[in-house]
Amino acid sequence: MTDAVHPSDDAPHIPVLIRPLIAAVSPVSGLWLDGTFGAGGYTRELLKAGADKVYGVDRDPLAFELAAPWVGDYGDRIELVQGVFSRLDDYASDLDGVVLDLGVSSMQLDLAERGFSFMKDGPLDMRMSQDGRSAADIVNEASETELADILFLYGEERASRRIAKAILKERAAAPITTTLRLAEIIEGCLPRKKPGQSHPATRSFQALRIAVNDEYGELIKGLEAAERALKPGGQLAVVTFHSVEDRMVKRFFQQRSGGAKTANRYAPMQEADPAQFTLKSKKAIGPDDQEMAENPRSRSAKLRVGIRTDAPAGPCDRKGLGMPMLKGQK
Repeated sequence: MTDAVHPSDDAPHIPVLIRPLIAAVSPVSGLWLDGTFGAGGYTRELLKAGADKVYGVDRDPLAFELAAPWVGDYGDRIELVQGVFSRLDDYASDLDGVVLDLGVSSMQLDLAERGFSFMKDGPLDMRMSQDGRSAADIVNEASETELADILFLYGEERASRRIAKAILKERAAAPITTTLRLAEIIEGCLPRKKPGQSHPATRSFQALRIAVNDEYGELIKGLEAAERALKPGGQLAVVTFHSVEDRMVKRFFQQRSGGAKTANRYAPMQEADPAQFTLKSKKAIGPDDQEMAENPRSRSAKLRVGIRTDAPAGPCDRKGLGMPMLKGQK
């Protein structure tokens, strides 16, 4: 890796919704875990706000390469862990807070060789951990039905079947191995982009990235792991960037705060299960005008915060969280 990609050289990385997040969880103290360390922006802001120590977790080894020049300045106040946030309770316990930022790191988007962006040509990869099945593997090996389902369920792409059919036609002639080649195929299936509209490949690239990294499965497991790792009074703050993720987080907090139950005057009275969380706000917190002007990527971001009670952690109704499921997926 080259030094040129260090995110803090000239333009420091500003985490999305960091101002409202710090305001929502203040006063900050004790032990925190940043489950999506990335460029380290949330971790540094938590330390600045008063956290004694932050565990920085990331599945991408690049995150720790880029943090090497500055992380030592914090001594033992930062402990880095390479791993997935779905196992965060294996890395720490009795936490005062957990932060999860579900957006793709800018350092990943900006590196063409990682294959996340349709704006730069690079290998069709998209693996956050840099191992396992890549986007190219899915595009060139999945059946037409599986591809269409991935694009529709994970990207909410209405032209999913048309795009899947075109992909199979093109890969029959030659494997699809680069981001721009795939973007060209997708563009050919959709109407020309109008001013102000997102790129035609946006939804499809999002869907493939989610499939490659099992992002929805990781999210559910991560929320459950945070519930186990937080001590009473500890706070869970989650930043999402699209409607499916936000719906899953919203329903998780509803289930765990007792808000998902519906009354039925004909059914016998039942004692409610103890709530694992209380909510800071029923409504999600979004960016203000200043943040949207400073960082257009924040426009779809939403923040939800829950406070852990002393009720024992328990299994949640995963089917009730609204996670899109591929055929045969459990």
